[in-house]
Amino acid sequence: MEKRLGKTMSQRKVSIKDVAAHAGVSVTTVSHVLNEVPGKRITEATRARVKQAAEELGYAPNNVARNLRLQRSQMLALISDEIATTPYAGRMILGAQEAASKAGWLLMLVNTGLDSEFEAAEIQALRQRQVDGFLYATMYHREVVLPEAIGGIPTVLLDARSNDASVPSVVPDEVGGGRTATEELIRHGHSRIGFLNNVDDIPATRGRLEGYRAALHDAGLAFDQRLVVEERSDTEGGLQAARRLLSATDRPTALFCFNDRMAMGAYHAAAELGLRIPEDLSVVGFDNQELIAEGVRPGLTTVALPHYEMGAWAVETLIAQIEGQARTDHAVLRCPLVPRNSVA
Repeated sequence: MEKRLGKTMSQRKVSIKDVAAHAGVSVTTVSHVLNEVPGKRITEATRARVKQAAEELGYAPNNVARNLRLQRSQMLALISDEIATTPYAGRMILGAQEAASKAGWLLMLVNTGLDSEFEAAEIQALRQRQVDGFLYATMYHREVVLPEAIGGIPTVLLDARSNDASVPSVVPDEVGGGRTATEELIRHGHSRIGFLNNVDDIPATRGRLEGYRAALHDAGLAFDQRLVVEERSDTEGGLQAARRLLSATDRPTALFCFNDRMAMGAYHAAAELGLRIPEDLSVVGFDNQELIAEGVRPGLTTVALPHYEMGAWAVETLIAQIEGQARTDHAVLRCPLVPRNSVA
């Protein structure tokens, strides 16, 4: 009898009724378990039995029918200003894509190039294609105003915040990252530490300075405003800022740089002045731009932005929101130290 049943089952597509019979439960129970319908009082043992039965019989749910019933496309869209053209933010996209794929969703990418009219047109086109939710991402951590075109659709902010507390967001821990970088220099015995900061008034500028000051305070070291120099956050800015600090008679023995590009400028300034890294000057960067951090000699100790983790968190939160799990989380993710050879 079992052999005839197995042969019959193999000759046709397994149905939900077959799974129900195999598990000894109703078709409704199977539907609720496999579709993960919330609020149903089904024991964990029954859920496990249904899933095991589906696996043993090779049952594949009809996702197309399910999505039509739920009026979903299983598609998400990542709208970004310039992320898609920024090499070091590629891991943010990778984290989002892998999280979406793991959950059975498709992620689409749109790069607006900071053109608000183009952005509005692309959002409208995506809405017409029934995209279920948006990730609104920025190239660097900043405060944004969501475009009107995105209203009414589940949305999560990625590497950005807004004044609308109902929109979930995920950003890096700028304060913690600044503290981590400064503590690494203090741990190696440095007490006169310069900070090459960005001139732009953005959350990263303020947060990393706050972390720098907090680490000094905790170590019992006085904050000296003369050791903080603000410049453009590029190699030339780092060169100019480092020259100013390192040319002084009471120069710092270590530099914390707002980002890796400024740190590369600090390397150039040190070379001009005949200072060896790390023997005469220790340097810590921020961002972990691998082309820079691994390309300079010696390799640059830096603090990494959690791009991959932020992308994954944003997708998981967006899917939960779409599926009715009301979430207004505002995550701040840790920025870990990546030690190389620029600190002594």
